[in-house]
Amino acid sequence: MKSILKIVGVVFAIIITVYLAYFGLGERNVFSYNHINLGLDLRGGVSIVYEVEGETPQASDMAAAVAMIQVRLDRENYTEAEVAIEGDRRIRVNIPGVEDPQEAINSIGATALLTFEDENGNVVLEGKNIKSAVFQLADMGMGNEAVVAIKLDDIGTEAFKKATEENIGKPIIIKLDGEIISAPTVNEAIRNGESVISGSFTEQSAAQLADRIEAGSLPFALIPVSSSGVGAKLGMDAFNSSLQAAVVGFIIVLIFMACVYRLSGIVADIALTLYVSLVVIILSLIEATLTLPGIAGIILSIGMAVDANVIIFTRIKEEINSGKTVRSAVDSGFNKALSGIVDGNVTTLIAAFVLYMLGSGIIKSFATTLGIGIVLSMFTALVVTRILLRSFVAAGLQNPVLYGGTKR
Repeated sequence: MKSILKIVGVVFAIIITVYLAYFGLGERNVFSYNHINLGLDLRGGVSIVYEVEGETPQASDMAAAVAMIQVRLDRENYTEAEVAIEGDRRIRVNIPGVEDPQEAINSIGATALLTFEDENGNVVLEGKNIKSAVFQLADMGMGNEAVVAIKLDDIGTEAFKKATEENIGKPIIIKLDGEIISAPTVNEAIRNGESVISGSFTEQSAAQLADRIEAGSLPFALIPVSSSGVGAKLGMDAFNSSLQAAVVGFIIVLIFMACVYRLSGIVADIALTLYVSLVVIILSLIEATLTLPGIAGIILSIGMAVDANVIIFTRIKEEINSGKTVRSAVDSGFNKALSGIVDGNVTTLIAAFVLYMLGSGIIKSFATTLGIGIVLSMFTALVVTRILLRSFVAAGLQNPVLYGGTKR
């Protein structure tokens, strides 16, 4: 009875995961395939690569440039755009849903212009005079408070000293590309080139303000060196054809496993169905961006999951044909297959990790789906399949033929 309950429990869990993967929850279909972000090659959009003009910048300057571009994208309502550093000198911007690359380039523009102005609109300091702007936690008299600490160069120190002396009790307005991002009030003259912007900041908002100030003080220009566009129709055609190929391939695998490995194959089919559902749920949960290489990663990991089951069932078949009972053969088959399966999957997992850390864009998508798929495939093959096989044996299904053996 206990074994029957295990089988029912596993099947019920699979039904739940399949339902979540297909329908999801709530209006946003959370956990479902509809909640997975599609990359440019599937959804359509533009990809732009910017390169630094001049000498190779520091990593902090590149991070500030990313922040500047992200701010401009948000302002243009490109909320699903992605900005990533490539190498030491390049930044890639992917913007879904845009057809004209030049339109996107014009929207992003060149290096950000940061100005500090008095209440009459006179520029008292420019972004080029800022050495650094960092988020800090400082004791402002009422406990630690999130602030932005700014350091100026020599020219900026003199200009800011004069401006703060003349504007005590008045605001100094900070603008990025003409947009007001902060307007702190001058409490005292600042003569050492170091100032603190305080206010009702959270740690996150203070860090964002620091990034935006640094973005306006970039010592280099960003030049678009390449751009490409993918039409939405072309992207969806590629997605639909890839999805159809994946479904057809998956069904063929299910039929093959059931025909060749009998009851063991049916158990593998159940575990594979759970595996695919879990992959969809996790990709939806982490809001991963799915690309064509990402789909390839999922299909590859399905193949590895099938391969693990084939190794296990072959070992079980060999144990049965050597004269062991079905119960003993199942335990022995898993034990003998374990090291080979783990070694093969771990080496592939290491490769996926390296691709994720060193790659970008579609390479990261492939590495993400491959890595998730490998972990889940080992779980379904080594845990779920084992539970089901043991439960079927305990329930009385002990005919060796059902497990690929030739002895009755």
